[in-house]
Amino acid sequence: MTQQALKPFLKWAGGKRWLFESGQFSLPNFTGRYIEPFLGGGAVFFENQPKNAVLSDSNRRLIELFTVIRDELEEFEELMRMHAKAHSKSYYYELRSKRLRKPSTRAAQFLYLNRTCWNGLYRENLKGQFNVPIGTKQTVIFETDDFLAWSRALQGTRLIHRDFENAIDEAEEGDFVFVDPPYTVRHNMNGFVKYNQNIFAWHDQVRLRDALRRASDRGVSFAMTNADHESIRELYAGFGEQRQLGRYSVIAGKSVYRGQSTELLIMG
Repeated sequence: MTQQALKPFLKWAGGKRWLFESGQFSLPNFTGRYIEPFLGGGAVFFENQPKNAVLSDSNRRLIELFTVIRDELEEFEELMRMHAKAHSKSYYYELRSKRLRKPSTRAAQFLYLNRTCWNGLYRENLKGQFNVPIGTKQTVIFETDDFLAWSRALQGTRLIHRDFENAIDEAEEGDFVFVDPPYTVRHNMNGFVKYNQNIFAWHDQVRLRDALRRASDRGVSFAMTNADHESIRELYAGFGEQRQLGRYSVIAGKSVYRGQSTELLIMG
């Protein structure tokens, strides 16, 4: 029986749910594992719920959240209900400043801040502290939340905090890798590399291309979304099939910066 698609529980910049809603992409057939090295909100995983999945990300707190929802759901939901009841401006800043010890309390803190901070943004200062101000949204728990379904979907998955290159280098013949590196949506400008340097440096783009080449040589198939920019097209020239995707950007803080844009899909 086909699994019912799930919306992500997390708001994350660059989420790829629009890929499936727009009908521009579907997972190809593959015989091995599903590997996703830039998990983010997990939109692609939750849309398809592949049974044999390896999910990873360089954000340790993000992976911890997914792990707690998979393994400690009852305690996590109780903590979220507590945060929802106590939510206020003063409570937000008090909880934001706390250094918590238990994985379950850190995970609930992470999702509470994600849902109530400005625009769902994740940002840390130089000390590694989350420093996004409170937003306008007041809802902590939505009527549509189905943490049990999310937890069930994650059963049997491997969740790992690690660098993307290690994740791709693990892929073997028959595996499929979905790759969605961080990049700015407003990419059609001359300073593409400059504007993206702080979120995903150019040497990381090159390192990603090389890792995908090695994987492809081992018989791994992949799909990657990236910036629709000349430098990315040139980087992957002669490697994989390139296709332009149209999307509507809604992540910008001001409406003047929202609108139609394009992204690049490369499959190999």
